[in-house]
Amino acid sequence: MQKHNVNLPIIVTARHMDVTEAIREYAHKKIESLHLDYPRIIEAKVILDVQTHHRHIAEIILFCADHIVIEVKSVTEDIYASIDESAAKIARRMRKYKTRLLKSHRPRKDGSIRHIEEHVFHQEAVHTEDEHIQPAYVHNEKYKIRPLYADEAIVDLELSDRPFVLFHNQQTHRLAILFRRKDGDYGLIEPEVVEANGSSK
Repeated sequence: MQKHNVNLPIIVTARHMDVTEAIREYAHKKIESLHLDYPRIIEAKVILDVQTHHRHIAEIILFCADHIVIEVKSVTEDIYASIDESAAKIARRMRKYKTRLLKSHRPRKDGSIRHIEEHVFHQEAVHTEDEHIQPAYVHNEKYKIRPLYADEAIVDLELSDRPFVLFHNQQTHRLAILFRRKDGDYGLIEPEVVEANGSSK
């Protein structure tokens, strides 16, 4: 059991606020006191942000062994309370998915992943009269594509707040998207490779 994270690299950064030595030490102690049976923590990042008097944000990102990344974020009216809540979220998630994490790192034939049929739309099919409307996105962020097996991607999805996981499937050697379906199962989308003669594989 990983009872104490000795000499663990912990990076504490902040936006719209100064990181005092007291806050930095508090965040370090919270991370170091996480008792995880699995996975082993390699590096931790704590990102703090104070947007208003009522929005104190603490985001914790744990980079762990076996390609596992745990991300949590909490918003309260106090930065210390936000750090506490994020640490508690990590503990709850790890307890909930401990059994799944300890299973084989290979896709199961009888798993609950459903493959969704791919549809390719031609440019004419998506042409509309509203071309003057410029699409906009709310948030822009970098996404690191990691090599995973399907069951590892499931674990990654369950341990994060993201609605999907984009990864390089180690079984098929293709990019794939794993997402959570409304019925509770998982969907897996992979691109269809079209040969020069028009056949697909």
